[in-house]
Amino acid sequence: MQSTITTLSAKKLVGKHLTMSLANNLTGQLWGSFMPRRQEVQNAIGTDLYSLQVYPTGHFERFAPQNEFVKWALVEVTDFENIPEGMEGFELPGGLYAVFPHRGMDTSIFQYIYGVWLPQSGYQLDERPHFELLGERYKQGSPESEEDIWVPIRR
Repeated sequence: MQSTITTLSAKKLVGKHLTMSLANNLTGQLWGSFMPRRQEVQNAIGTDLYSLQVYPTGHFERFAPQNEFVKWALVEVTDFENIPEGMEGFELPGGLYAVFPHRGMDTSIFQYIYGVWLPQSGYQLDERPHFELLGERYKQGSPESEEDIWVPIRR
């Protein structure tokens, strides 16, 4: 699995969020409430979507499927003017990320990233948001779908 190390600049994003866990996965509900309204975001930059997770400190050291985190469905914006009702702004801090291209629906890539790649990489997981960038190659539910998984890291 080929990864790229890149420095991301800070971004302004707008969207919706829900608290969930892997055991109580509400991703479909979150995106189902966001997608019909995403065109209401008037100052969006491009068409890429961000599926972003904010994990509490220590989430991965004491990992369990019941551990809760906050998941966001977002688009990038130029500013936080005119945020649609029921949505919120989110400032994604910049920093160093490992980026993994992913194709299909197999989620074992996350076991590889956290269980194999990260321990052998010389990097440590950073306490910043994790996200998947869903661009024009993303096709929900398709084995042909492609996305990029962004994992925050530090030396």
